[in-house]
Amino acid sequence: MSDVQNKQSLPYSGVRVVEMTHMVMGPTCGMVLADLGAEVIKVEPIAGDSTRALRGSGAGFFSTFNRNKKSIAVDVKDPRGLEIVHKLLGSADIFSENFKSGTMDKLGLGYAALSKLNSRLIYVSHKGFLPGPYDHRTALDEVVQMMGGLAYMTGPEGRPLRAGTSVNDIMGGMFGAIGAMAALAQRERTGHGQEVQSALFENNVFLVAQHMMQFAVTGQAAAPMPGRISAWAVYDVFSVKDGEQIFLAVVSDTQWALFCDAFGLNDLKADERIATNNQRVQARDWLLPRLRQHMEAFSAAQISEIFEQIGLPYAPITKPQDLFDDPHLLATGGLADVTLPPDASGAGKPVATRTALLPLTLAGERLRLRAAPPALGQNTQALLSELGYTADDLRQLTEACVVRCQERQPGDQTTPSANELASA
Repeated sequence: MSDVQNKQSLPYSGVRVVEMTHMVMGPTCGMVLADLGAEVIKVEPIAGDSTRALRGSGAGFFSTFNRNKKSIAVDVKDPRGLEIVHKLLGSADIFSENFKSGTMDKLGLGYAALSKLNSRLIYVSHKGFLPGPYDHRTALDEVVQMMGGLAYMTGPEGRPLRAGTSVNDIMGGMFGAIGAMAALAQRERTGHGQEVQSALFENNVFLVAQHMMQFAVTGQAAAPMPGRISAWAVYDVFSVKDGEQIFLAVVSDTQWALFCDAFGLNDLKADERIATNNQRVQARDWLLPRLRQHMEAFSAAQISEIFEQIGLPYAPITKPQDLFDDPHLLATGGLADVTLPPDASGAGKPVATRTALLPLTLAGERLRLRAAPPALGQNTQALLSELGYTADDLRQLTEACVVRCQERQPGDQTTPSANELASA
């Protein structure tokens, strides 16, 4: 292991983050900081982060965005539980939360209160909207995609369609982490922490800003993806032999000549009506049907091999589950082996799998997995001991259900869930 991969030499080694987050946006912020070396302590309700129990499209949330973290389960509505969190925050550099506006203030965990407790604390809030006319609304990734132009741009005209993953939640969490990093750097000069805010709606607007600027520059409204006129004539999904599909792109006049030579399209190469890319774009109505018919004789594997040889862009149509065995990811260390604990896997038993690492390298190496997503309350005993609580203190707090230790199992007496806390 290189020096950069040693826990003590990672960029944010020695930085303590306390997070009270759930779903995707807040946990993503903590995951980024944790992967970069920070100690991230996830404060969960006694019942646990509600994301642990999600099914359907949310079944992968907890196990994806909570690696390299510690878990302590605390009832923060009990004064003794709130005191535990305050003690953790006394030595923390960053506090991160993504609950409904006003929730943290009601619990005594708002920025005004915590900045008095620890003037060096950086307070990161992940919300639906930055302060303004919309900030009272309840937002979800899908909500802001609809109101922020992304769903319009993704679906065909009249059929707005959300993106197929939690793009705003994930990027919003990343921007929260970037804000925290900036605040840490500024604290080196000022000695003081500050509040950082990240929001779903504003993140979505940033994603569609290129289309806003397209209108400003051209005076023409950007058309939705399925209906837009592409900048390139060949830039589409083709159905080929045996019903397979493959995305093919030919984006320059040089590439057009290579493509025609490789696939025996000499007549098209010599056709002066389509000698340039712009001419081919204008001729798409008749050119693409001709190309589609021609390419049906080739298999996706044949086309891939030829495109690879002559250096043209192409892509198989891949399903997410296929990526577990992607040869590039496996060869470059983009996936890490992980065993998920039962309450993080949602399967009721440990699950051995692989997880995708941050898409970057430091000193030529990927940031490795140091710890699987924690079981609920996995680190409660160790953290309380570090804070000065005795074994007898721990026993009393556990019996009173102020904290939940690793040994406590789902189904024991619980306090409100994350969803209930959010609506407090």
